[in-house]
Amino acid sequence: MTMRGARPVLIAVAHGTRSASGQVQIRELVTRVARQRPGLDVRLCYADVQRPRVGEVVDGGVVVPLLLSAGHHVRVDIADAAAGTPAVVAEPLGPDRVLEESLTRHLPAADAVVVAAAGSKDPAWRASVEQVGADFGAPVAYASGSDRKVADVVAALRRRGARRIAIAAYLLADGHFYRTLHRAGADAVTPPLSLDPAVASLVLRRYDLTMALSRL
Repeated sequence: MTMRGARPVLIAVAHGTRSASGQVQIRELVTRVARQRPGLDVRLCYADVQRPRVGEVVDGGVVVPLLLSAGHHVRVDIADAAAGTPAVVAEPLGPDRVLEESLTRHLPAADAVVVAAAGSKDPAWRASVEQVGADFGAPVAYASGSDRKVADVVAALRRRGARRIAIAAYLLADGHFYRTLHRAGADAVTPPLSLDPAVASLVLRRYDLTMALSRL
């Protein structure tokens, strides 16, 4: 994956989505990454849903998970794909202050904020999302699963007297989970994080740090 004298390829691994708009948003994010670093070979693959899958692509380079926490896809799917190859795996994009600053920039004035994430049973994943909520001083709710659903948390805030509620969408791209947030009863929802130009710079920061630590 790396030519002699060339920088190691950046392999961006997205979750994958059936949403056409979400697919476009992720491709555009990867395009912005490539434009910020002319000459760097940047390739896109997926942990689930779409192809090519990460196991079909990785045989070297720096793997950057386009994921917001170190859950199952990072610890199992991506790690397994990189095992036995010269590839090195970067930390996922989140949690990171860049993402929190993006959410803050797009939050309108509100009486209450709910940090909304996709949902997972993975303890490490949940801990990282809960930390984001703690940083915001806001409750965390989930778009999937059986506990703390976004609509239920929004309704509880209404009962407590909140007149204007904003959802900080801790989601990278449009898709089923993101769209449910617009039906959760809040007054505003922040845009998918991949639309923020700062996230492309964050991807490159993960690449550069991994290069430095690995001495590639």
